Amino acid sequence: MKTDVYDNKAKKVGTVDLPDRIFGHSWNPDLVHQAVRTQTANKRANIAHAKDRGESRGGGKKPWRQKGTGRARHGSIRSPIWRGGGVTHGPTKERVLSLKINKKMRQGAMFAILSRKLKDGDIKVVESLEIDEPKTGKLSEILSNFAKDKQNFLIIPNTTSKNLYQASRNLKTVKSLDPRSLNVYDLLKYKQILVEKNAVEEMDKHYHAVK
Repeated sequence: MKTDVYDNKAKKVGTVDLPDRIFGHSWNPDLVHQAVRTQTANKRANIAHAKDRGESRGGGKKPWRQKGTGRARHGSIRSPIWRGGGVTHGPTKERVLSLKINKKMRQGAMFAILSRKLKDGDIKVVESLEIDEPKTGKLSEILSNFAKDKQNFLIIPNTTSKNLYQASRNLKTVKSLDPRSLNVYDLLKYKQILVEKNAVEEMDKHYHAVK
């Protein structure tokens, strides 16, 4: 599969063959949904916790005798129907929020997203995005050539582009991602994806095992 290659001024300078194992997949919304749901669930911090009647302090003594008072029967002031009592069916720290998805399905979802974005024109292969020093202004100038209005960018540089990684940290709408550490959430979150030409080779080598 061939696609155009651009320089850092958004001008076409040639073409490149993209591996079909990564960019030649059909759209699979169910698989993508499952992968995103798994990733976001595994990021959740299980901090919500409500005390039940056994964890609430006090309530060990029966508030009044069982019979003869004319009042309703009660065995503890920490019953859920009492003010200050325990919570019924509340969230607990013992809940397991994590989900599982196997490696082939997760990578299949990533490839489906990359293929769809390439088809929609949201992925551009750039000859080089390397800058001589980690300056945010220089990176912003390059990105402005690819989008006149303010858009969010996901940059996938080759692993040696250290200046590019540092320059993107101060930009709220820009993120740099190692070509060997792609994930479905970031691929969907960012509208435009810029991939360095050398990074395509690294992606192909890293994900070679997935057919």
